[in-house]
Amino acid sequence: MYPEHTPHVPAQRAVEVHQPTPYPPAAPLSAPLVPVQPNAVPAVASIVLPDGRVVTGYAINPVQPEPVTAKPAVSRTAVNVALGGAGFLAVCGGLLLLTSFIAALTAFITQLIILAAVIFGGWIAVQILGTNGRQGGGAAVNIRKATFKRNHFHG
Repeated sequence: MYPEHTPHVPAQRAVEVHQPTPYPPAAPLSAPLVPVQPNAVPAVASIVLPDGRVVTGYAINPVQPEPVTAKPAVSRTAVNVALGGAGFLAVCGGLLLLTSFIAALTAFITQLIILAAVIFGGWIAVQILGTNGRQGGGAAVNIRKATFKRNHFHG
């Protein structure tokens, strides 16, 4: 970033001193402003900085925060019991859903098998019962007379 062969001197900064401007205290409009001598004069502290400057001002006591009440720690046993209970409920719910899904799938497959049996049985019934009124059609078999119409066997 900086050239290596360029010697540079640390920059000198001008120091500005700002004097604080006091604000007049807010007084109600109805009450007259009466000067009052304070009970005690606050102590003035001066600090000498490492560069030789002197800073003077009033010492301000730091504001003490209110002590925080310690919250009782939750025991690990209580956390483990709660997590174990939640896990157990999740597993039970999953098994219930799995059981319900298997039961529904079984009922669906059973209904498909019954539907196929009804359709196939109806087709068989039409094939057997539908040939009585027609001549020369179908595969009607009369075992007692040994007559097969389809392949022309007459006994």
